Amino acid sequence: MAPALIAAAHRFLARTIRWEFVPRPWRPDDPPYILCFWHARILMMPHAFRGWPGLMLISEHADGEVIAQAVARLGIASVRGSSTRGGAKALVRMVRAAREGTPLGITPDGPRGPRERVQMGAVWLAKKTGLPLRAVCYATSRHWRAPSWDRFYVPMPFSRGVFVFSELLDVRGLSDEEAQTKLQELMDATQRRADRWFHAPH
Repeated sequence: MAPALIAAAHRFLARTIRWEFVPRPWRPDDPPYILCFWHARILMMPHAFRGWPGLMLISEHADGEVIAQAVARLGIASVRGSSTRGGAKALVRMVRAAREGTPLGITPDGPRGPRERVQMGAVWLAKKTGLPLRAVCYATSRHWRAPSWDRFYVPMPFSRGVFVFSELLDVRGLSDEEAQTKLQELMDATQRRADRWFHAPH
């Protein structure tokens, strides 16, 4: 799918879905943190971060180029790299940006999974920068799933949607394994809350 078409689809869904933000959307005066979201839910993430001055890590795989161009059209800058190709160089560049006050974004399960299983990239980034991690997950009352490795999540227009922002997770002082487990638990709990938003009292 062409980057222009993805960006157009994002804008259309952003306008036609009734969105809620729990507890609130990102604001320019928020302190920097590392935004963590699942690979399958990347499509609408820019809607919760309009005007966000951060850098998003996007893979160097073929689909990464399309995603990078699409998010650029939505005002979000990216660094290209992954766990297998160019990842170390990209992470170093993100560390430098963070030290200058730039917030960061990463898919902890990307670019090839396993689906919704936290890998070490986000933990390494948090430890090197000293920035806390924050899970941001969304769901809609109606959606479609693509037959991809991540079961890519496509919201349906004219449905209802919610973005759920977790508390900040500081992993300084934790072992890599402890930090990975804590982030997995945080991601799971945040996504579960979003997925249940339209099906349970809150």
